[in-house]
Amino acid sequence: MDTQPVSSTLQWMSDGLWTASGDVVTAVAGFHYPTRMIVIRLDDDRLWVWSPVALTEALKREVDALGLVAHIVAPNSLHHLSLPDWQSAFPTARLHGAPGMAAVLPDLQFDTELTDVADPAWAGQIDQVVVRGNAITTEIVFFHRASGTVIFTDLIQHLPDDWYSGWRRWVARWDRMTGPEPAVPRKFRLAFRDRKQARAAIGRIRAWPARTVLFAHGEPVVEEAQAFLTRAFAWLR
Repeated sequence: MDTQPVSSTLQWMSDGLWTASGDVVTAVAGFHYPTRMIVIRLDDDRLWVWSPVALTEALKREVDALGLVAHIVAPNSLHHLSLPDWQSAFPTARLHGAPGMAAVLPDLQFDTELTDVADPAWAGQIDQVVVRGNAITTEIVFFHRASGTVIFTDLIQHLPDDWYSGWRRWVARWDRMTGPEPAVPRKFRLAFRDRKQARAAIGRIRAWPARTVLFAHGEPVVEEAQAFLTRAFAWLR
């Protein structure tokens, strides 16, 4: 993957949660994606960093000003490019990875493998569900209780219709990466090999009292979040 630098500035969302835009990352066949990371301040004033973007000096200063980075979370196997820099910059932080990541990234020192049970460090503050049965990646979806925010990584995406040009634009439309509202890309829908298992996981997610939905590639959903989630996963029923 290649990256195109953009400015990274923390933006306060609500109730101890910040986001920052990162590099535009180019993946297979020249498809490029905007990226987003999330920082949550836990009750002990330590920081929980989700899907970190490229670590610039400016971003590190802003993160340091918020508190001590104690947890770095890699929510699926597709979001790992910036992990080495973050682990180097914050050597006392614990690195938490999605199932299977430690085996394919031996140069990184993972402390835990994420499960359906929240780590004691954030239990009662951030809930989590492992969405299994997808051939592309296993993704952990989180819920920040204080702000009512559901955090997806790649299972929901939304890019402007003109984000791509030429044949990529048509592929993006087919894949549901672009459209009237955020959606589960078609490639992820087709990659679910165990829909019963997926339905159980999504059922738990839909039971959360969501007020906001965040994801790595696209703008947040800030109104009628629960109704949005019902629409987004109607195909799975």
